[in-house]
Order: sequence, then structure tokens, then C-alpha cells
Amino acid sequence: MGKFYDSIPPNLIKWVEAQQMFWVASAPLGGEGHVNVSPKGLKGTLHIANENQVWYEDMSGSGSETMAHLREPGNGRITIMFCAFDGAPRIMRLFGHGLVLEFGTLGYDELLPPDVRHPGSRCAVVVDIHKVGTSCGFGVPQYAFLAHRPTLYNWCAQLEAADQAHDATSGVTASPSEPQVAEKGLKAYWIKENLKSIDGLPAMEGAHTSRTTPTIGGPC
Repeated sequence: MGKFYDSIPPNLIKWVEAQQMFWVASAPLGGEGHVNVSPKGLKGTLHIANENQVWYEDMSGSGSETMAHLREPGNGRITIMFCAFDGAPRIMRLFGHGLVLEFGTLGYDELLPPDVRHPGSRCAVVVDIHKVGTSCGFGVPQYAFLAHRPTLYNWCAQLEAADQAHDATSGVTASPSEPQVAEKGLKAYWIKENLKSIDGLPAMEGAHTSRTTPTIGGPC
């Protein structure tokens, strides 16, 4: 039987932190727009600030739907879902409104300085929770967790290396009006893939023109 709470129950916080993946759902306000559901994984990217706020490090990818939906005027709706694949069955949904803190902004740097940032990180998504729902999860099959895939980190590290080499040799900083970026770097990928949603909503605003070069403090 489903139960609802005003915040994450304290006795379930450790359960949330133990999950290896979660799902993020969002949608545009227009009825013809596409509802988006994205799986998220990678250890250390989800953080519980308190019982009514979580945030996650959003990694680079070919879509930018969540970013666009959260920034659409009057929107901001987001749901995060967890489910147990081992141990006792359980599903938990966090209903809330989200804020996007892009790479290169002060808010992003406060949460993700270079010594904790992962390769390919493009923003932090902060979610203020107004309702939490739990349900049985009896229909979720059991799976054994093997490992997180290193593919995304390795690929993004190569793109960031191109950005670093470009900025080290060119001596030219990016301009909001005419970004100068490495041809095969992470910022070039953002420009190609992350400026708009599939419905044409604006998504990434400034990470691709940031004067900050994507770097990390050490190996993942």
C-alpha cells in the first residue's frame, strides 16, 4: 500500500544513498511536448542535502530535456524515482521543483569544485521536495549489481583533454557572442547537442561559453 510523506523519512535516507541508480522524470508544460524519463547512475553523483532537498551531478549526454523543462517559465516540475533491485522490495518517488546550476557558475562551483567534479559534469540539479511517495515494489525483479560502467567518464575525459589543450595553447578565452572552443572538446559537444530540448525549448545557457576550462582534481 502506498504511503505519502512531506519529506524523506529519516529511516529511509540510508536506503536512498545505497541505491546504485535512479530515474528522473520531467515534461514541458505544453500538452504536445514529450515527457522525458532518464536513468541516472554513477556512484557519488547523488547527494541528500536534507530531508527536503537532494541534488545530483548531471553528466553530459545527447539530450538536455531535464535542463530545458526545469528552466521553462512556470514549470520546474521534476520527479526522482528509486527502486530496490535487491533486499526488501521498495519504490520511492521524490516530487519537487528543480533548479539548474550550470558548469562555470558560482553555484555549481560551490557544490562541485574541481577536486570532486567528475569528467563530463555539465550541471548540478537541485531539487526541493514537497512530497515523497513510497510503494511496495513487488513487481520489480531482483538483479545483482556488478559495476558502474567507466565508458562515459573515459569518453568525457578525452573531450575535456581537448578543451584543456586548446585553452593552454590558444590563450583565447570564450566569448558569449562568439564562443571559441576546441573542435573536438566537451564544450563543442554541448553546443552541438545541449542547447535545446527535442521540443525546441532552451536548455543549456552558459556552460559552453564559460571562461572555465573543464578539469577534475584527480582520477575517478
